[in-house]
Amino acid sequence: MFHQIRSSDERFKTITFKPGRNILIADKTTQSSGTDSRNGAGKSSLIEILHFVLGMGRLTNSVLENAALQSDTFSLQLDWPGVPDGLTASRSLGKRSRVNLVPDVAGDSGLVQIAGSATVAEWTAAIGRDLFGFPEEHAGISARSLLSLYIRRVSQHGMDDPVKTFPNQSMADATTNVAYLLGLDWRLAAGYQELASRESLRQKLKKATRDPAFGLVVGTVSELRGQVAAATVRVRKLEEQVAAFRVVPEYELLQARADEIDAQIRRTRAEDAADRRNLQDLNDALLDEHEPAADYLRRAYRELGIELPDAVLRQYDDVQSFHQSVLANRRSYLEEEVAATTARLDARQAEREHLGEEQAALLRRLRDGGALDAFTALQEQLALARSQLQTLTTRFETARQLEATQAEIKFERSRIQQEVSRDLIEREQHVAEINMLFQRFATALYGPGRDAYIDIRALDSSLRISPHIGGKNSQGISKMITFCFDLTYAVLAHRNGRGPDFLVHDSHLFDGVDERQIGEALKLASVVCLEEGMQYVATLNSDDLAKIGQYDASLSQDVIEPRLTDAFADGGLFGFHFE
Repeated sequence: MFHQIRSSDERFKTITFKPGRNILIADKTTQSSGTDSRNGAGKSSLIEILHFVLGMGRLTNSVLENAALQSDTFSLQLDWPGVPDGLTASRSLGKRSRVNLVPDVAGDSGLVQIAGSATVAEWTAAIGRDLFGFPEEHAGISARSLLSLYIRRVSQHGMDDPVKTFPNQSMADATTNVAYLLGLDWRLAAGYQELASRESLRQKLKKATRDPAFGLVVGTVSELRGQVAAATVRVRKLEEQVAAFRVVPEYELLQARADEIDAQIRRTRAEDAADRRNLQDLNDALLDEHEPAADYLRRAYRELGIELPDAVLRQYDDVQSFHQSVLANRRSYLEEEVAATTARLDARQAEREHLGEEQAALLRRLRDGGALDAFTALQEQLALARSQLQTLTTRFETARQLEATQAEIKFERSRIQQEVSRDLIEREQHVAEINMLFQRFATALYGPGRDAYIDIRALDSSLRISPHIGGKNSQGISKMITFCFDLTYAVLAHRNGRGPDFLVHDSHLFDGVDERQIGEALKLASVVCLEEGMQYVATLNSDDLAKIGQYDASLSQDVIEPRLTDAFADGGLFGFHFE
């Protein structure tokens, strides 16, 4: 139960609660015009403060966003399991990330400490553990979602639907949390949430395919399957190369020597080509070398009738001998050149054979290992290939989710629906108890002439939990359906250790409700609190109190101090007026 809520600002009107029913009244002044809001007195602000101290995250659409309040620290004193003297939680609007707890029930040691500072996440975890009895594993339910049922916020349209606490909340999420409070199998209901997430992803991906660039970003399963396979093979080959690679320290020297040998071999082959051409010319010259004929001179002179004297003939013989000598010398020179050229060809051939053996040995060493920079480059290629494989794999998984057929999702929905249906059959007696309690509360408001029940059944998209009260559908009846439904899960959860002993209703829940039903509802809340040992807090306007007092004579006894008013600047909850 709540005991007190206060602020570090002395102008704030501290509110003290009592067990049972608590009615916080805001007076309407006669000067208030149609445009004046009695919310300026601070009734709904009380709801916002309770949520803030109890771990609310964002202040969107909350009065607590106002700059005039940012230096304030609000404190809530309440009962706490295992803490005889109760707990005080304080949280500053200026430093919203932490909550001061006295004693510190959120400590890691598991023992209650005298005092401490906890993160908001740690504080909400302690609320779930101690106030709502969460098991260690409780995926699908959250303390903040449950608190939004116990303390509905008008700023989040929390009174528009008895099961949902804000318009965009998925039905699967809402019914999972309500199922926990009602004592149903919330784990089965949570299966719908996972399925809803898959369906949401499928729809988003399907919508994305309309973008022409989508195919370049994701692609198709058939294309990506082959790309993933090819990338996998490349990664494996590179891994094998890296594993087998041996670094040769003198790799650069060996490579340079191998290049030098290759250049030498090419140079000797060029020299061979020139020598072979020369050798061919020398051999041709040897074949053409012969002594010129001189007998034709004697025959020519004889035919002319001229006899050459002996002196002339002796000179002719000397010339012939000279020519024979020159010819012999030239042939000898050509033969020597042929021999030298042949020797050079043979020498270079031997040199090439030696160089070839050395080159082969070098190439074997280079083939078996490599330089350090080559090894580093190989590792970089492997890292890049792995990154590309990961990207392709992610795209492939995304494409597979995209191409998941509606039939697969429908099959999974059918399976969950069947499991939940079987579980509800097994819990038929408990479902009957839920309905009897809800019917009792509805009867207290409208009499026994109306059907009142909670429709609980498995659908293909979520567990259906839908309370009904027969009669003309109106705003007033819909608000009282929420009232009876809240009272039902609050009682059942408290009885079974799955919920706290308080329930809070803002005056907006009674907007459009007949004054008789408001009176009966508040009377019912008083009776239930007495029976169950619970606390009920409601905010009302003073003019409504006067109208419904005739249906509950004890109502005025549960009006708590202070009475709020918008008659003057310091009459509201915060004690001063701000825009």
